[in-house]
Amino acid sequence: MTFSEKYTEVRRRSDHICAPLKTEDYVVQPIADVSPPKWHLGHTTWFFETFLLKPHLKDYREFDPNYNFVFNSYYETVGARVIRTDRGNLSRPTVDDIYKYRAHVDAAMTGLLGSELSTECAAIFILGLNHEEQHQELLCTDIKYILGHNPLFPAYHAEQKNAAPVKATGGWVKMPGGIYEIGHAGGGFCFDNELSRHKVYLGDYEISGDLVTNGEYLEFINSGAYQQHQFWHAEGWDWVKNNGISAPMYWYLIDGIWHNYTLQGLRKVDLGAELCHISFYEASAYAAWKGKRLPTEFEWEAASGKLGWGMRWEWTGSAYLPYPGFRKAEGAIGEYNGKFMVNQMVLRGGSEVTPPGHSRNTYRNFFHPYLRWQYTGIRLAD
Repeated sequence: MTFSEKYTEVRRRSDHICAPLKTEDYVVQPIADVSPPKWHLGHTTWFFETFLLKPHLKDYREFDPNYNFVFNSYYETVGARVIRTDRGNLSRPTVDDIYKYRAHVDAAMTGLLGSELSTECAAIFILGLNHEEQHQELLCTDIKYILGHNPLFPAYHAEQKNAAPVKATGGWVKMPGGIYEIGHAGGGFCFDNELSRHKVYLGDYEISGDLVTNGEYLEFINSGAYQQHQFWHAEGWDWVKNNGISAPMYWYLIDGIWHNYTLQGLRKVDLGAELCHISFYEASAYAAWKGKRLPTEFEWEAASGKLGWGMRWEWTGSAYLPYPGFRKAEGAIGEYNGKFMVNQMVLRGGSEVTPPGHSRNTYRNFFHPYLRWQYTGIRLAD
């Protein structure tokens, strides 16, 4: 597939994700962690304009000089920006303006991609595609949060089917102790936080072949574990009490029956489906309740070839830290991952809303331990 074909494919997928939305849905920002859909569409377009078109396409005409302030996310090197919590206040530019912006940049990118790219440009271009794919997953999870916190629980797409479950492997996978190589190797794209490849020593361990299901987690709820401090980290216990947490996000007990919000609307909880939308605190507490633990990210990667994965971003017991030999790139691109390597936990795997081919067994996702609006789940280790 050529660069032009891949660019068109990725950009169309963002439009496809937003197709079921009404205009009003594009602007909502219920919490700071959830960005309005139109902001995602503008920001991913800004990335190509800022890092490729403006510096590398001769005579490129910037669509609107104000958009650098509106759609810069966290790149201090690039200049001032609208603070994250104010993205929902942007009634202007309009949704129509955003799609005109996308069309403008897409046309210019066609011109840029019509010539041979330098090695530097090609690397930034591929990063831009992966950046937009990251935001496509965020679009899906943010849209779900927006609609799932609407009192009417409207469906995103009533006819949309959930992804087929990953084939269960059953039982536990025994992994022998020894030295394992961790991190991205060989050709193909990876993010800088997957480098450099290095060796780690792991003791003997076992890891579950399957993810925890809703039915298994319901046993945890029914046991009263949300009211029992002994299973929780101190910070997690404070989080439970201060926020009145008693079930995963989107779960509601209605007339004695558990329901959860899905993209098809409010439905009875499917007890056989993989658990979803839980925090690290909940994942760790469930593991403690079972007398188990969460795998480290290195244990997960070493065993990944023997696991069925890809339905949920799986919490690990590893803090998000740089690998040996990690180096940040110069300039704004260097702000992509390294500056976030503090106070966050690593997740591995992928999810049913991860774009096809976007994840890999060395991919390091990361979130603060209280967050659960992503498609997060649990795999146990021992």
